Amino acid sequence: MDEKGNRSRTVPGSLTLSVGHKDADLIGSDDKILQAGLDYLHRLGGGTLEIRAGEYTMRNTLYLRPGITIRGAGEDTVLKKTPSSCTPLDCDSDWYEARVHVADPTGFTPGCGIMLRSTRDTRLEVIKDTVTRIDGQTLYLSRRMEKNAWLEDGATAATLFPILTAEWVDDVTVENLVLDGNRAASDEIDGNYAGGVFIQHCDRHTYRHVVSRDYNGDGYSFQVCDDIRFEHCRSENNASLGFHPGSGSQRPIFTDCISRGNSQGIFFCWGVTDGLAQNCDLSDNLDYGVTIGHRDTDNRIAHCTIERNHKAGLLFRQPLSEFRGAHRNLVEGCTICDNGFKSKGLGIQFLGETHDVIIRDNLFADSGRAQQKIGIQVSAEAEGTKISGNTFTGMEQEVVYLPTTENQSSLASGSS
Repeated sequence: MDEKGNRSRTVPGSLTLSVGHKDADLIGSDDKILQAGLDYLHRLGGGTLEIRAGEYTMRNTLYLRPGITIRGAGEDTVLKKTPSSCTPLDCDSDWYEARVHVADPTGFTPGCGIMLRSTRDTRLEVIKDTVTRIDGQTLYLSRRMEKNAWLEDGATAATLFPILTAEWVDDVTVENLVLDGNRAASDEIDGNYAGGVFIQHCDRHTYRHVVSRDYNGDGYSFQVCDDIRFEHCRSENNASLGFHPGSGSQRPIFTDCISRGNSQGIFFCWGVTDGLAQNCDLSDNLDYGVTIGHRDTDNRIAHCTIERNHKAGLLFRQPLSEFRGAHRNLVEGCTICDNGFKSKGLGIQFLGETHDVIIRDNLFADSGRAQQKIGIQVSAEAEGTKISGNTFTGMEQEVVYLPTTENQSSLASGSS
């Protein structure tokens, strides 16, 4: 030992723990063994969980822990959700209780994920938990429910859950694996409560080379989360949103990602600011490639391919007031082609009071099938829109500015 190298050695090392069907530190093939590995590392303050190649049966969500890296073996590591079961409750459960009585417990097992849903005054109430014990038709939960589940509100219990989830968990990296939602065998789940990935009140997560596919809901949903990064990720054939940067999420970054076959490629929810989507392919979605709306400001969509989306390539949604508009967003260097063929044939569509948007240096094109008829349609209420340096080819109209209501009235009366 070099006696001069006497600097204090205070930084702890981190453990790498492997999980696999065989030849690993932990042997198994379901969510329980994966959760055991994460919780072991969490006890040590963090580390890396290596998930070896194979398909892992997910009867419950994998709860992420802070300071952890989860690393698969690429597309040979698949976390696949089990088919869902759903049954009505046949007895009221109050908010302070920790069990429910169901009509049919078939499909529920100890340790499985459970979602209780009911509708109260048109508002969906959701409780997410784990079944700890089953006694006849009684399902025991891991904690008190904290919300009522009443028959009059149509309360049901279902084996529905995200594949990966976290709340108030920071500094996580997930890479090199596939999340399979088993969409054909699962009920649909609202993206505000679940997804292939669903996180809430979490900061500084990175998802790299992760595929979220065939989930009967959102591919990736994150609510009130800052500094969430997606690098080389794919969201494919999910029933709802591909990427869902949720309310209040600041500085989301999507680089070199693909979102195809979903309802929307990227859905900026409420109050998402300073986001970046760069070099992404947001094509072949059933509604829109990108939508931006309620107080989603100061975001940048750059060098993306936005093609063959059914309703429009990019939509600035209708705000309920000027204050709630999607102001100061930038769209540059994108290819926006063949969109809107099941609607009005629009590349980019503005609705309502959406101000100070910059659209520059993009290619707007129709490949000859008369699908995208108009490059950009700007609403009458939009102010400060700057459109420059774009190339338009093969469309009926390049830029259309909708007339104001006042101008429409003048034209109708024949006045000038």
